[in-house]
Amino acid sequence: MTERNLAQYDKLSPFEIKDRLIAIASSDAQRLMLNAGRGNPNFLATLPRWAFLSLGDFALREAERSYAYLDSGLGGLPENEGIVQRFDAYANHHRDSDGIRFLRSAISYVKDQLGLGKQAFLSEMVSAFLGCNYPTPPRMLPHAEEIVKAYLVQEMFGGHPRNGNFSVFATEGGTAGMTYIFQSLAANGLIKPGDKIAIATPIFSPYLEIPVLDDYRLEIVDIRMDQDDDWQLPESEIAKLRDPAVKIFCLVNPSNPPSTKLSDAVLEQLAGLIAKDRPDLFLVTDDVYGTFADDFVSLFAKCPRNALCVYSFSKFFGATGWRLGVIALHDDNAFDAALAALPEPHKARLDKRYVSLTTTPRELRFIDRLVADSRAVALNHTAGLSVPQQLQMVLFALNGLMDRQHQYKDAAKQIIRRRYQTLYGNMGVKALHEPNDVNYYSLIDLQEIGGMLYGPDFKAWFIKSDLGMSFLFRLAEETGVVLLPGNGFEVIDTSARISLANLTESEYATIGRFTRQVLDECREDFKKQTEAHH
Repeated sequence: MTERNLAQYDKLSPFEIKDRLIAIASSDAQRLMLNAGRGNPNFLATLPRWAFLSLGDFALREAERSYAYLDSGLGGLPENEGIVQRFDAYANHHRDSDGIRFLRSAISYVKDQLGLGKQAFLSEMVSAFLGCNYPTPPRMLPHAEEIVKAYLVQEMFGGHPRNGNFSVFATEGGTAGMTYIFQSLAANGLIKPGDKIAIATPIFSPYLEIPVLDDYRLEIVDIRMDQDDDWQLPESEIAKLRDPAVKIFCLVNPSNPPSTKLSDAVLEQLAGLIAKDRPDLFLVTDDVYGTFADDFVSLFAKCPRNALCVYSFSKFFGATGWRLGVIALHDDNAFDAALAALPEPHKARLDKRYVSLTTTPRELRFIDRLVADSRAVALNHTAGLSVPQQLQMVLFALNGLMDRQHQYKDAAKQIIRRRYQTLYGNMGVKALHEPNDVNYYSLIDLQEIGGMLYGPDFKAWFIKSDLGMSFLFRLAEETGVVLLPGNGFEVIDTSARISLANLTESEYATIGRFTRQVLDECREDFKKQTEAHH
């Protein structure tokens, strides 16, 4: 293997290291580069996309009606009156279309199950496709919000009773949601430099990288998951949240990269501690992988007053390029309570910040401050996710709501879980599946697998030699396989993160064989060093 100064990569984000590994892996034009370092799925939901196209065809015909007498390619705003009848007539001529069947079911569903008016819903969606109006209200289109709320209740509450009302802010993916939350917490003085932020680790690396920026300068408190207990949070770690200096607790659930959901027992412990000891604690729960879990329950359902929920449609619906995410917050929440409790001088300063938006800035809710802050306050009137994006989000949500037999969900789960078994089977080790496992990612624990295959002496040598990063570069150089370093996600063991979503089953078989091949080479190095010492 080419000699490299691997210490230079110690401070880099794992996603930046990925780019260097890709360059190495793709340097040999005679072989296939297999990039399992990023979680972009290679499956996607087709029905809501067909519906988008079908609605688009109808929407354009509606727009053409306004200026039909001009042969100029000029359209106008569709008329709301009679739009349902015109759609029914259109649909009768396109009965065999998957998109039309989906839309007819959707119009019926939103009326019967959600109590939304057919004409108002269809008019909003047609206008959204055409993109001819600003997002109004900026936070989210009214019918879009109700449909996405219903979807979140179905997917995040796990049968839990809905505890009060909540509001939703549509964002440019979950990453924008993360960005806006930190920005608004700081802008409103709810976090300040020197405050403590608790983070459940291992975790998606930006949650580690954002708090230490000069913009925030927060002190990180590590809430460490127990690898030996299927990556659950021990009671001793949860107890760290009793510290009143900890202002906010961030977690990804199911976790990234261990890909395990929090157990019912851990959820109960967290909810109990917050209710008894920390009713002021801010929670940010990133639940993007919840739709891949069995019987998932979010902290947004268990701790409704304290939790901001971040959800992205990207992974489950194969829509990373659409940039579709939401922030959800209950109307009765700890964030608004904290704003109300700020000292008078601080409130006066915030009055000046938001005075251009309302005559009563102190009544501006935190979720609406998120919207305003996302556009430097002054551009609040043009804030909001583009309405064609909101339309596709609605169609994805309806796909989940109307899939009563869970056909799409079961297929997505089966794909990634089968790949998990294939990967480990080809490494020559048994793939264990615990009830809380999701398997969207997997942490290949190189030192543990090495110990299982070659014994404790090899494991000790592997750890002492600190071979994690060199293993990844060796794997990329020799085989063209790209994985991400586990330590970039605050994993203690020498490990590699692999996405089980973005390659074929046969390619995961190849990655398993190549991983074993490089481990075998490491074993030969170990034997040579051992023999040399003797």
